[in-house]
Amino acid sequence: MTEQKRVSAAEAMRSAAEQLTELLGRAPESVSALKPTEQGWEADVEVVELERIPQTSSVMASYQVVLDPTGALLAYERGRRYTRAQVDRNH
Repeated sequence: MTEQKRVSAAEAMRSAAEQLTELLGRAPESVSALKPTEQGWEADVEVVELERIPQTSSVMASYQVVLDPTGALLAYERGRRYTRAQVDRNH
């Protein structure tokens, strides 16, 4: 078995956003977290799920994305949903 070349963090972020856009049909707002793993990369990607006026009331979702070392998407799962104006109080 050949060793797969690990993409850079910047390439992994772009890859996560591009592939999730293709699957969901919505462009992500941002990649809020990225970390290397033994499997490749894990990213948290923020997506607008429902546009509202004012924008602060738009519904957002955080997706957990798993990439292999080359940046190919292996899995994704929607995590929490929240309004754009909501602030995490856990941190």
